[in-house]
Amino acid sequence: MHLLVTGGAGYVGSHAVRALVSAGHRVTVLDNLSAGHAAAVHTDARLVAGDLHDETLLDDLMTLEHYDAVMHFAAFIEVGESVVHPLKFYENNLGNTVRLLAAMQRHDIRRMVFSSTCAIYGLPERMPITEDTPSSPQSPYARAKLAVEWAMMDSAAAWGLGCVALRYFNAAGAVADATIGEDHDPESHLIPNVLKVALGQREHVKIFGTDYPTPDGTCVRDYVHVEDLADAHLRSLDAIKPGVFRAFNAGTGHGATVRQVVEAAREVTGHPIPVVESPRRAGDVPILCADASRIQSELGWQPRYTTLNEIVASAWAWHRTHPKGFNDRP
Repeated sequence: MHLLVTGGAGYVGSHAVRALVSAGHRVTVLDNLSAGHAAAVHTDARLVAGDLHDETLLDDLMTLEHYDAVMHFAAFIEVGESVVHPLKFYENNLGNTVRLLAAMQRHDIRRMVFSSTCAIYGLPERMPITEDTPSSPQSPYARAKLAVEWAMMDSAAAWGLGCVALRYFNAAGAVADATIGEDHDPESHLIPNVLKVALGQREHVKIFGTDYPTPDGTCVRDYVHVEDLADAHLRSLDAIKPGVFRAFNAGTGHGATVRQVVEAAREVTGHPIPVVESPRRAGDVPILCADASRIQSELGWQPRYTTLNEIVASAWAWHRTHPKGFNDRP
């Protein structure tokens, strides 16, 4: 197949592009490179530097080439920023997706895999989280992602779009050969920030909240390896049914506490990694873990990275060999 991958120069997107190319697909990446990196795009994929806001560009791309499907990763991801600048997130994450869907309708592209988020569930009362857990998004970021899912559902009913939304839990790790990995600015994810301490780029890592009702008092999160997420995207392509919207949780089904992440990083890196205990952050919940039985039973997906140390070790291989990331920022 020939796929258009939006945001394919970003963290998860670039790993999915690599998996698509390895599986024999043709790939065109559309990315404005505001957060992604040209160096992250597989050399066998075509990179078009451009923005989803440019409807003329979308029409030109879809007129010149036939695309069998779209994988849509392009989005702003900082939850805190979305609270301060909500319209920025609605315009980019929702508005630009509507433009993309409209272009797909004009050019009769009826298959889509969407990078969604477990944040749409909000603050669930029961764990683990199933796809039927009521949605209660707590931020503009999460509300915009949920609105995209609604737009996909309505497009499925109205003009036959076949679509899959993958609701990620905590993406982590890096590709096995350490050629691409996680490089955000600013970086808000726990594992890379812990590893920055081991690299000497930070003095310590903060633990926000130590009195949660968890085994060691710190928050529990479900970490899923980015290569496993890429595999979930490939499997989702085969699961698309015309005129049907489907959603799957993409997580391992078990979680790790913040202290366990720090301890795993200490074991992997051999660095003491000092911590500073800090007050809870508003909005954090004690535990977020996926019930991933639907994607496992329906798509045959199974995480290959099953331990926290494996995930951290792959991230460490990337950060150790690329201490400045892709080093392509001005």
